[in-house]
Amino acid sequence: QVQLVESGGGLVQAGGSLTLSCAASGSIFRINDMGWYRQAPGKQRELVATITRGARTNYADSVKGRFTISRDNTKNMGYLQMNSLKPEDTAVYYCNADHSDRYEAKRTYWGQGTQVTVSS
Repeated sequence: QVQLVESGGGLVQAGGSLTLSCAASGSIFRINDMGWYRQAPGKQRELVATITRGARTNYADSVKGRFTISRDNTKNMGYLQMNSLKPEDTAVYYCNADHSDRYEAKRTYWGQGTQVTVSS
């Protein structure tokens, strides 16, 4: 089992910045892709950004140029640097990780989410 814990959410004014962290722990063999998703009230969960183990990144169009995803494989950590925040970025942000065990069995894990609120 792998546990993911997000931190760093909070209330920020429009134009401000926040950095989210995702700490993975438990029986970790290899974490492959990591990602950040968000879900606003009344909306479906949507992709924000993903990063491969080799640090290739992918972003939703709505956050390109403002958000930066990164990771530290030695610490099993993921990060999301969010700049120029807008009220429409308000959502619960979830960390996601694809894990492979020593037998190459794969499983996706999710964190519990962290609230980001951007005031206008």
